[in-house]
Formats: sequence, structure tokens, C-alpha cells
Amino acid sequence: MKLIQKLILPILIGLVLIVIYTFYFDGKSDLGSFSDFDPNNYAVKDIKVKLLSDRGITQQGGELVFYVVDRNGKVMMVSGDLQLPENFDKSEVIILKGHLTQSGFHAHGVEID
Repeated sequence: MKLIQKLILPILIGLVLIVIYTFYFDGKSDLGSFSDFDPNNYAVKDIKVKLLSDRGITQQGGELVFYVVDRNGKVMMVSGDLQLPENFDKSEVIILKGHLTQSGFHAHGVEID
């Protein structure tokens, strides 16, 4: 019985450390979420997302179009008259500056993270 009493405190401390690591230091949580944006608000905000390079980068009507995914797994089409940074297509995580519209995300700028 005394052995169990001596193990309870270290086990509780270990569980607290695991919970802190899972929610605070988890690398996936640094991505942003499109649910934080209002499609009726045209204010330009930053969001960190993962680039889906397998879907390609195309030119449609004078705008570049590509796809990204946020931390919740929501895939979003990004469009805009953009100057892409060097090695953009090889990037995994990018930072978009823009606003959400009814048809996707309209980007005003792109940076490589």
C-alpha cells in the first residue's frame, strides 16, 4: 500500500507534463484556422497554412490559384494576383495575407515560413 502512495504523485506529475506537451508544444497547432475569418469582412489578416503542392499552381484569369489546408483539415482554394517567393512549390508551410470570400481565400501576399 505504501508503494502505491509513493507512486501517485510522480504519475500525476507525469500526466500533467504529457498534457502540457500535447496542447502547448504540439507542432501541428501552429497552423491557423479559416474558421477564425469572417467571409463578410475584407480586413487583411495573416494565416499560417500547409501548402497542398500535389494539387498544383495554376493561372486562371490573371490570378494564381493553389490549394492549402488549415489545422482543422479544411482545404481552401487560394487565389490572387501574387508574386510567389522562390522555392514556393517546395514549401510545406506558408503564411498568407488576405481575407476569406464566399468562393475561397483571396490572398494579397504570400511568405514562406
